[in-house]
Amino acid sequence: MKKKIIIVIICLITIAVVTLFLIRTHVKKENTSLTKIKLAEVTHSSFYAPLYVAKEKGFFEEEGLDVELILTPGADKVSAAVLSNDVEIGFAGAESAIYVYEQEESDYLQLFAGLTKRDGQFIVARNNYENFTLEDLYGKEILVGRSTGMPALNFLNALKNNNIDIDKINVNYSVEFAALSGTFIGGTGDFVNLFEPNATALEKEGYGQVVASVGMMSGEVPYTAFYARKSYIEENQDVIKSFTNAINKAINYTMNNDSTIVAEDIIAQFPDTDVSDLALMIDRYKEYDCWLESSFISEEIFTNLEDFLIDFELLEQYVPYNDLVNNFYE
Repeated sequence: MKKKIIIVIICLITIAVVTLFLIRTHVKKENTSLTKIKLAEVTHSSFYAPLYVAKEKGFFEEEGLDVELILTPGADKVSAAVLSNDVEIGFAGAESAIYVYEQEESDYLQLFAGLTKRDGQFIVARNNYENFTLEDLYGKEILVGRSTGMPALNFLNALKNNNIDIDKINVNYSVEFAALSGTFIGGTGDFVNLFEPNATALEKEGYGQVVASVGMMSGEVPYTAFYARKSYIEENQDVIKSFTNAINKAINYTMNNDSTIVAEDIIAQFPDTDVSDLALMIDRYKEYDCWLESSFISEEIFTNLEDFLIDFELLEQYVPYNDLVNNFYE
């Protein structure tokens, strides 16, 4: 009897081991069948929730892609990573692709999908303001990041749209984007422009108060978009189309689901953030209409971007929309 029991146990163990081996082999085959893509993201923020939805909900895998996110602070560094072939796709402000085009790079960057249509920054004040207005910035120092980057440019455009005299404000461009929170916490500046989750984190920790949305004052532009080298897009159209399909699935999912559900879906991307806080951030971005309804980048919002690049003397003339934008969503 004992001998039979031992034989049964041995058989069960053998079956379990074989089954596990087959499962691992199957998973390995599935993984190796996916096209690997390295994606340089300019910052890691709930502002880009649909991107993380595409990854966490498996939309990239459904399209046959294995996407690796690589944090690459600064749009200039993202474009450099794409141009040097360190990554296949960049995710940053559309202005970086324009700057590359203006340098007469033969294999320039093309925007093939958009995600955000307005600035996702919030102005954080060191002191409390019951009824903040942009005039409260007069005589004060505000940290805005690199002078030619989208965050700073949109802030300046917001001031211009509201007839604010920029010369009356001490605009600090010397702090790197990734160091804005730490520098402000360290005592520099009266105000700082921050994305989520940093803005909420500072507020919860008692270092400041969120007083305004930059995006609502600056207007619609292709604020953050996906791009690749022109040659890569030409040679890998199926990959670009699949990537774009996944992003559009994610945009639809994010817009049509409760923010708490979306927060639960992507919380792995923000392990130091509470689900409730993350849901509030997503709600805030929905409220301020920050995301495109689809990845399509229209000529109108692209021209809006060029308008203020020209206004701030960062661009001499309009660049051809059809050269720079190659939409893979019709």
